[in-house]
Amino acid sequence: RTMIATLPNRAGIHFICMILSLATSRQLIVSSYLLAPKIPHTRTAFSNIGRLDCYPRRHHSCWTRLAFAPNNPSSRVSSSSPRSHITVYHPLHQRIMSPNGVSSLSMSAVEETSSASLSPNENIDTQKKMIAKRVSATPSSLDQCGERLRSGNLVSFPTETVYGLGCHALDQIAVQKVFDAKERPLSDPLIVHVTKSEDALELWAASSSTDSTASGTDDTNDNIMQQQQIEKRALTTLTQHFFPGPLTLVARAHPTIPQILMANTGYVACRSPSHPVARALIDAAEVPIAAPSANKFGHVSPTMAKHVMDDLGQEDVWVVDPSLGNEEVDANDAVVCQVGVESTVAKIEMNTDLSSSSKVLGYITILRHGAISSQSIREALEKEHLSQYFDVSDSVKFTSEKVHNVAPGQTVKHYSPNVPCFMISSSRQIQSDGEVQLDEEERGVLSQSVIIDYGKRLVRYQSNALGYRDLSPEGNPSVAASNVFETLRWSETVDGATRVFVPELVLRGDESEGQQQQALVLAVKDKLTRAASAVVVNAFQ
Repeated sequence: RTMIATLPNRAGIHFICMILSLATSRQLIVSSYLLAPKIPHTRTAFSNIGRLDCYPRRHHSCWTRLAFAPNNPSSRVSSSSPRSHITVYHPLHQRIMSPNGVSSLSMSAVEETSSASLSPNENIDTQKKMIAKRVSATPSSLDQCGERLRSGNLVSFPTETVYGLGCHALDQIAVQKVFDAKERPLSDPLIVHVTKSEDALELWAASSSTDSTASGTDDTNDNIMQQQQIEKRALTTLTQHFFPGPLTLVARAHPTIPQILMANTGYVACRSPSHPVARALIDAAEVPIAAPSANKFGHVSPTMAKHVMDDLGQEDVWVVDPSLGNEEVDANDAVVCQVGVESTVAKIEMNTDLSSSSKVLGYITILRHGAISSQSIREALEKEHLSQYFDVSDSVKFTSEKVHNVAPGQTVKHYSPNVPCFMISSSRQIQSDGEVQLDEEERGVLSQSVIIDYGKRLVRYQSNALGYRDLSPEGNPSVAASNVFETLRWSETVDGATRVFVPELVLRGDESEGQQQQALVLAVKDKLTRAASAVVVNAFQ
């Protein structure tokens, strides 16, 4: 059911265009393949294009990213959010598909659609019926959502960080629905959401009386029991100190936790949101809720109900929108998530070398930057006289999708807009008062590019860019964090944009003051880095 047709380009321009009607009501639409000589490609050569370069990533509907001529002002890019593919229209293709239409300057593929026909001037994307629906945050509505979660269905809801896509955390079939809706690899685990510290502790093995691995000498057994007690005290301290709030704790899981929830790692992540709607929904569900961000995997995280509908509108999900029919909820606070970036993720792991004479019994590692800093965790442990038992450090990684992680948000490509995104190196930022140095090629690229800035690092290029926004001109990390995802989504809507450029963030001295400020700067840096797939460039190209 999938066809890609190409012809040798001996005459300079070759094409193939056909429409096949099947016995069913569906059709296959084949867009032409044309590649004129000397036309530059996008980020990768055709031979290197793979399934992971596009959305959606389903086996039968994942299309190749297309090539285009970025320096040709006559080209026009059409894309979707989330993208199935990017189509570029070019005047050379006039009359190929219709007397007044144009076709694709691209390597394209057969795409399945339920509509009877599509105009060549329209974006050739799968046309599906909208299934998701918005619901209010009234008590009666949340009760219905709670029943929906208990019965194994999906509900999206706002938290203080981003919108989550929730399911019954202990229902394996419901959890699988989340992975399917997001098109998320099973190697990326989910976070469980609860309202009470006691509910979180029940998910972890250290709090279970049945968790005993003692099988050696009396001294060894005593060491194991001591470790378990210290781990339980640490988990209790951190949940009491930071719950509810933007901190996720990862620890060894209770034996009853489904493996699909944990990417088969044996570690489960849990947090308690502070957003009143999220807490009311969890209480109404009467079960723990597993909830990653409510977007297609790898796309920009959602901070508004509209963002969720854009990504998951074709999935069977209810989207809680506090601005609908609830005068008691401030729509500005409820619809736009206040923190704006995901929670800090910290993993607790005990030392397996019981013969060691060191007083350090375990390690607490920051796996994802958010609003809570490692120093804040150290201070919370110190108050309960536990700091001597734990080594607290930061260890944020950039992994491939094939790696099974104990926490989400570890893949190198994450939070990515539907337009190729790059980081501009610090050497091209905050230039002197002299004239901005741009060659002709860079000026041409910038005229079709969007700049997302932070602290006016790239402001001197604003006049040359197609679009420009600064997350916080004053360099306020709290403001930047609350704006980063919404601004990344805005970049997708700029008509004619072929690239997004963001600054490479190198922390300055004044940005290292204050624990929460430092944590949020690191969080913003992490989001921009993953949005650009960690690609740093020295030129606008």
